[in-house]
Amino acid sequence: MKLELEEIYKTYFQDVYYFVLAMSKDPHIAEEITQETFFKALKGVKHFQGKCSIKSWLCQIARNEYISYTRKKHRTDQGLTEQAYSDGKTDGPEQRMLRKDEAMMVYQTLHYLDEPYKEVFTLKVLGELNYKEIAQIFGKQETWARVTYHRARVKIQDILERRST
Repeated sequence: MKLELEEIYKTYFQDVYYFVLAMSKDPHIAEEITQETFFKALKGVKHFQGKCSIKSWLCQIARNEYISYTRKKHRTDQGLTEQAYSDGKTDGPEQRMLRKDEAMMVYQTLHYLDEPYKEVFTLKVLGELNYKEIAQIFGKQETWARVTYHRARVKIQDILERRST
């Protein structure tokens, strides 16, 4: 098993690193999160069910790690945001709550989407990946990623419209 994990690391390290780099735009953060991703994968390898490729599984772990990282960073930076608000440089709490409520509705709607729509939408919007990168993760063509993302948006809009009536 040790040899397999070493081989997985050698094979996928660069892919995972570039995936995180695309989200973070910071090589130091990408390196840190990539290392954490492989550590988590090593700890949780027994949970890998083989329903997706190893690369997709690792990218999913990396995405979750990046989201956790940004949440922690946001909490740390929140004091700076409050100071900027008091200086009149940001939206007030009402505007932030409206955006937060809208985002929450989209996240709840994502829960009802089937794969691959959910994952493609998440990678595009939260991961800020381009269609080529998304296609690479799934081993598909760039056109497939564009069409899947568009269909996911349409499905989300339909669900949101049904909920609002």
